[in-house]
Amino acid sequence: MAEGTIKRLTDKGFGFIDTGTASDMFFHMSALEGVSYEELREGQRVSYNPGQGPKGPRAENVRPV
Repeated sequence: MAEGTIKRLTDKGFGFIDTGTASDMFFHMSALEGVSYEELREGQRVSYNPGQGPKGPRAENVRPV
């Protein structure tokens, strides 16, 4: 599993993870495991599996570290 930091959360149920590379990873609240979207905060460390969505790369199985 890859790790990153939550860079931005939106009020629409999705956010972006800073992966430490040039591009951020999109995630949707349906990809969360063991935590609700409301419990997340910007700057929090998470682990995830890189995946592919209909609009490009996205994080799957997102969990707090």
